[in-house]
Amino acid sequence: MSRQLHLNVNILNAGVFGGSWRFPGTDGRASYGIEHYTSIARKAEQAKLDAVFLADGPVLDPTIKHRTGNNLEPTTVLARVAAQTERIGLIATLSSSYNDPVEVARRLGDLDHLSGGRFGWNVVTTAGAVAARNFGRTGEPDHGLRYRRAAEFVEQVVAAWSARTDFVSPQGRPVVVQAGGSSDGKRLASRVGEVIFSAEQDIAKAKAFRDELRSGAAEFGRDPNEIVVLPGLSTVLGSTEAEAKERRELLDELLPDAYARERLGGQLGFSLEGLSDAEPIPAELLIEPDTAGGSQTFYRVVRDIIDRENPTLGQLLKKLSGGGGHRIVVGTPEQIADDVERWFRYGAADGFNVMPDVLPSGFDDFADHLVPVLQRRGLFRTDYEGTTLRDHLGLGLPDAPSGVWDRGPLEAAR
Repeated sequence: MSRQLHLNVNILNAGVFGGSWRFPGTDGRASYGIEHYTSIARKAEQAKLDAVFLADGPVLDPTIKHRTGNNLEPTTVLARVAAQTERIGLIATLSSSYNDPVEVARRLGDLDHLSGGRFGWNVVTTAGAVAARNFGRTGEPDHGLRYRRAAEFVEQVVAAWSARTDFVSPQGRPVVVQAGGSSDGKRLASRVGEVIFSAEQDIAKAKAFRDELRSGAAEFGRDPNEIVVLPGLSTVLGSTEAEAKERRELLDELLPDAYARERLGGQLGFSLEGLSDAEPIPAELLIEPDTAGGSQTFYRVVRDIIDRENPTLGQLLKKLSGGGGHRIVVGTPEQIADDVERWFRYGAADGFNVMPDVLPSGFDDFADHLVPVLQRRGLFRTDYEGTTLRDHLGLGLPDAPSGVWDRGPLEAAR
């Protein structure tokens, strides 16, 4: 069989757009109930997607005053989703910065066993001072320190899974998922990541990122084909191009300006207070990505847009639309399928981590109208061939990582 796409749906509360919860016909509070997640997961399974994915952060996010948030713990939600589905993969985000490896290994290992081998763990290092304060700390740990801790944390968790003799998963152990555009993040992804999320806006840079990770994996003695790279893709669908553009324009109008400014300021590492929408962000406020705190991945994405397009602050806010910096594609199912196919065949992606504009309506459009186009083109499965997440992804069971980073006490990297 020829190479085919891999597709996840990222269930981001009411949708990836900052104003999605205000979209007509949308229940802005649906993400606080379990049916929101189970119904989307069942729809994703009907469409034969690889997995549903839940982002998370162990943080009391102050932007809740501007929009609804993800407030349910991912493994709790996915345990219920597992009980109401049969094949769809289940990927949960858990922090390596603010969790214990023994507890994470047991929790996810048990869920993987009970779900029939459908779990994946998205490892994050949890950037941001807000999360640090939520754990009684005065500031976030240094970027390099967070990744050293993450490397040893993953090694301990995977070793615990590999050592299991009871409650063993049909897929061997959960799939390790990771995202990181920084130098430290790419090194960790090359060494331990099996599914890699990215946030590239440019097809050439996306291909270079994928090539770099595959080369890095080979240097660590891994098979490059055992890495699946999934850039984030935000979709705005319409039955006509004009309808899709009208939907995007409405979403931009619904975006709370205070939320958009606060989110972008958090990505850039400084307050936007007092800056004019009509002027570009002053160059002297910007630093080099490798020296940025917080998430260097999203800082790099936003900095690239600024360097390439020199937008006014207002134009930048509209381009991002309150999202995380992932690429937004607007159009008919055929137009978006063309874009997806172009990235896939160019070698810029193995598939996509799909972030619909509005939930559930935007995902209904994706599953009902875009997926069939991809299937007709022979780019996406029409049925599952296996039962586990590794089956869906075409992944074998790699050796457990060891010596991921210069070893040191895990506690010292807290």
